[in-house]
Amino acid sequence: MARIALALPLALEDRMAEDAVRHGHEVVARTVSALELASLVGPVSPDIVIAASEPRYLTDRVLASCDEAGVRLIALAADDAGRRHAATLGVFEAVDAASPWLEIERVIAGAGREPSPPQRRAERGSVIAVWGPAGSPGRTTIAIGIAAELAAMGHSVALADVDTHGASIAPALGMLDEAPGFAAACRLAGNDTLSQSELERISQRYESTLGGFWVLTGIGRPSRWPELSGERVAATIAQCRTWVDYTILDTSASLENDEEISSDLFAPRRNAAAVTAVREADSIVAVGSADPVGLSRFLRAHVDLIETASTNDVTVVMNRIRASAIGLNPHAQVTQTLSRFGGIESPVLVPHDQAGLDGAILSGRTLADSAPRSPARAAIRSMVSSRLVPEPPAQPRSLRSRFRLARATG
Repeated sequence: MARIALALPLALEDRMAEDAVRHGHEVVARTVSALELASLVGPVSPDIVIAASEPRYLTDRVLASCDEAGVRLIALAADDAGRRHAATLGVFEAVDAASPWLEIERVIAGAGREPSPPQRRAERGSVIAVWGPAGSPGRTTIAIGIAAELAAMGHSVALADVDTHGASIAPALGMLDEAPGFAAACRLAGNDTLSQSELERISQRYESTLGGFWVLTGIGRPSRWPELSGERVAATIAQCRTWVDYTILDTSASLENDEEISSDLFAPRRNAAAVTAVREADSIVAVGSADPVGLSRFLRAHVDLIETASTNDVTVVMNRIRASAIGLNPHAQVTQTLSRFGGIESPVLVPHDQAGLDGAILSGRTLADSAPRSPARAAIRSMVSSRLVPEPPAQPRSLRSRFRLARATG
């Protein structure tokens, strides 16, 4: 038996309440608006909330109240607009409003289910966090490029938008009707119901002849950042490790820990998602913009990155290398500046290719698909193959090969 709270139009509410009681459940609240529902979730403590997928009954505030109380939310969508509204909020437990109660019963029965075990992988996948300071140095461009090149090499890849300040992967890949897949994954992880099948259901797929990859899009509005708490992000990353070979995390810039300015030490942190992503990553790609302002910002923020990260595997990428912004011989100037002021050696230098990048954004495709001969794409591909993918162990030569070598040198 489940304790159920309802937020539905009157006719639908009466039918659902009768069906719920008939099947042995208890209806503990019947509300007429999202505001009323959000205020009652805490005091009433239902097990399940069933809300109509309309702005009157289902809002960000309802989602936040359910998340805070650990309550499962089921949306009833009467039409395509309702389904889009639920998806936009990140509610993927959406049932057709005209469905019989048995359909809802199946969803309720699965609410306390243990997450299903991974079906493809048992080993631990790798996590790569792509970070960069404020000022749009090209984090998303590099993150998408890394995902595309890993997929082209035959690896299974998931690209996750963890940016709580300005998520941008979805529009960059032409996924304009975005639903916040990463937020939905965090919500399921918070309820211990995130599994491989759930990840594939809430993610979108970027298809390419070179190799496709999964995309967990970011939050549509920055005000939804509390959904990405540190604990949820860590749990989602852990589940992604069992799902794909490589998980690429596109993070926000700030790594500040703001406990000092908060009177509530248990309050959510705006930067928790980025900090957690950096700490959980096996390797980090640190992106800076190759101009005087970008270099200055990178060198100042790089110190915070090193203090926050739990790995020493940090690859520095200087993006948009061009003489017009840095002077003659820009490669040498950027390399010398990083070495002198940051102690950073052997950075990856990505040439500026405005035409190629504009074409990729215009078409909603990766640089590998839209401009395969781009010098920027070549630099990213070289970095992925030489620094991010471990070399396979050398195969021992056969006895016959060694014998022939001995004869040739003897």
